Amino acid sequence: MPDDSLQVRVSRRIEASADRIFEILANPQRHTDLDGSSHYTGEGKMLQGAVSNDIITGVGDIFIMKMHFEGVGDYVMQNHVVEYEPNRRIGWEPAPGDEAASDDGRFPIGIPSGHRWSYELTPDGADATVVTEIYDDSLAPEELREATNNGKEWIDTMTATLARLDEICRQ
Repeated sequence: MPDDSLQVRVSRRIEASADRIFEILANPQRHTDLDGSSHYTGEGKMLQGAVSNDIITGVGDIFIMKMHFEGVGDYVMQNHVVEYEPNRRIGWEPAPGDEAASDDGRFPIGIPSGHRWSYELTPDGADATVVTEIYDDSLAPEELREATNNGKEWIDTMTATLARLDEICRQ
C-alpha cells in the first residue's frame, strides 16, 4: 500500500472542463506537449514521443514512450495504467521497456519499479478544473527514492507540466 505522506503533489486551476483536460491526459501522443522535464534534466525533454497511437481506455492498458536522459541515452518505458476514472483520475506506473531502461538488468523489463504518476481532476465552477499532478515513489527501491529526493526533485517539472497543460487548454 502506498504511503500518502511520501507523495509529491502540485495543483493548478485551469480554465477548462475536466472532460477536455482528461481527453488530453488520456492521449499519450499529447504527453510530449505537456512534458516539463527539462526543469529536472537541465537539458531537453525526457519524453521523446509515444510509440503507439492508442488512447488510454482503462486500468490494465499499457502505453509505451520513447525517452532520453543524459547518462542513459535513448530508452523506452512501458507505462501500466493503474488508475482510471473518466474526467476525474488517471495514473500509471512506469516500467523499463528495454535493456537501457532496465539499467543492464537491475530493473526487470516490463515490471513497474514502484513509482507512479497520476492526475486528479476536481471541477471548480462551470468551466474550470483544479488539476493535481501526483508523483508517488513510496513503493520504489530506496536508490530510486534517493535519486529524486523522495520525488521533491520533480516539483519544478510538475509545475511546468501543469503550466503547459493550461496553455494547451487555452488554445
